[in-house]
Parts: sequence; C-alpha cells; structure tokens
Amino acid sequence: MAELNPRIAVFPGTFDPMTMGHVSLARRGLRVFDKLIIAVAESTPKKTLFSIEERVALIKEVFRHEERVVVEPFNTLLIDYVASKGAGSIVRGLRAVSDFEYEFQMALMNRKLERDIETVFMMTDFKWMYLSSTIVKEVAQYRGDVHGLVPGPVVNALGVKLGYEPARKKKA
Repeated sequence: MAELNPRIAVFPGTFDPMTMGHVSLARRGLRVFDKLIIAVAESTPKKTLFSIEERVALIKEVFRHEERVVVEPFNTLLIDYVASKGAGSIVRGLRAVSDFEYEFQMALMNRKLERDIETVFMMTDFKWMYLSSTIVKEVAQYRGDVHGLVPGPVVNALGVKLGYEPARKKKA
C-alpha cells in the first residue's frame, strides 16, 4: 500500500450525470484538501445513461481549469482504490437522513477494511438537497429544463444523448 496522505481525498460516485450538488461538494472539498480525486464508478448496480468514458470526459470538462482535481474511472473495491492513490480520506455527500444510514454503513465497512483511511461527510448545500442524478435524468427524458441543475457541458450532453435541443423554459 502507498503511504497515505491526509491532504488527498477521493470523491467517489457514479456521476450519471454530475449535478450541481456534486460540483458544490467537490469545490467545498477543495477547501479542505489539497487534491481531490473524483473517482467515477465503472461498475454499478444502477443502469447508467452515459458510458464510463462519457462520464469521465464530462467531469474533466467541468473541472478543466482546476489543476487540483483529478478525474478517473475505477472498477475495484473503493477502499483498495483509495489506498492505491495514497489518499487519506473519502469524501461523501449527505442530503438527508436516508443518505446517512447507507453512507454510515459503508464508512464503517471501509474503516474495518482500512483503519487509516477516514470518511469525511459533507452536508449538501441546502439549495441542492432535493437534487439527484436520477431526478435530473427523469426531467431531461421528458424534455424538462435542467439548466442550473447540472453544469453546462452536461446540459448539452443530455440533449445529445436523448435526441433533443435543450432549451430554457421561460419563467412566468
């Protein structure tokens, strides 16, 4: 195992697609850590809209001006991936109490497997508490306006993937 650096953190997820909630957590993570590795899960029980290559490319585009962010796919046990990167922490976002129960179980298992890697929970900004990738995909599939819910490159990619031109709805 590589020596662990407490100033490096891994922010894992499916990111299908990355939302503004994810972006907010990543930016806030950069206030705490010197380097943030956004680890995009290749295998997931969820049916993904975007391929692993597309998800990685979109996130790289979103963070193209941030040299402290590294984006890459992973397809191993998370704790093994984190250790292989020499990261000392895992960053996880929480929206609601229901997220906490699952995340707490995962953090305890990771702690059992590797005691020297910490899990850091960050509360989602209140304006993103309702937001999930699943909700964004559903809105986009029905041609709803997702501007402001996902980064610009993701808005465009959703339109291409779903075969429509994303347009802003006029507010009443």
